[in-house]
Amino acid sequence: MNASTVAPLVFSWAPPRKRRRALIVFLILSLLLHALCFYIFQIVYPPTVALMPPPARVTLISPDDPESLALLRWVEAEDPALTTTTQRLSETKSPALPPVQHRPFYASHQPKLKIHPPVMPDLSIPSSAVIGPVRLPQMKANASAPGLARKTTANFADLPAALSDPIFADFRFRLTRPDAPANARFRVAIDERGTIRFCFLIESSGDPALDEQARTFLQLCRLKTKENSPGTNGTALFWTTATILWGNDLAPSSSPSTNSSP
Repeated sequence: MNASTVAPLVFSWAPPRKRRRALIVFLILSLLLHALCFYIFQIVYPPTVALMPPPARVTLISPDDPESLALLRWVEAEDPALTTTTQRLSETKSPALPPVQHRPFYASHQPKLKIHPPVMPDLSIPSSAVIGPVRLPQMKANASAPGLARKTTANFADLPAALSDPIFADFRFRLTRPDAPANARFRVAIDERGTIRFCFLIESSGDPALDEQARTFLQLCRLKTKENSPGTNGTALFWTTATILWGNDLAPSSSPSTNSSP
């Protein structure tokens, strides 16, 4: 086959050209440039401030200097070399402690031991009843004993001069909860005859049923009127607050009950 008929190769397999000459020229130019910069910044434009090294300083203790004399007197009086020495002086006491016999406190004091009570086994036959909640005992007020019976009353705040002490009806309260109730407060409107016209709850006792009973108790209450007090046309109302002070006349009840009548 002839050389003209051979197809050209895809890659060029010619040997690479040598670039040693270009690398040498680049290094020479870099060296010249560094020398020029050093000449400009170090010789042509030298630094304006030159930091000189600190001078050597030697302090001598002179007998004519009062500060040196004071230092020498302090060294003579304090003697700082004694703090670094390892030799004990003759006038110092020995660090060894005298022989002391250790005696514990329990050797002279013997505590009194308590005798454990004997264990008594329970030989009773267990109950076959189902375990249930513990029922709280019901406290009954002893009416025969003096000073124990205390009825429920109401305390009115800031009564006018025309009204005096209230008269409470014979009312019977019934509890619907086992816990003790709190003092209930009501906003009441009183007319000139001492009758409570309106009654609104402000602070509850914690028992809604007992609050309704206290409302009925206040509506049945009457306040005494003074004879010499000036009268009005009967339409004026005096607003105040009434606090229910619970006594020991509250009858417990297992089921909720309605308000009772006097």
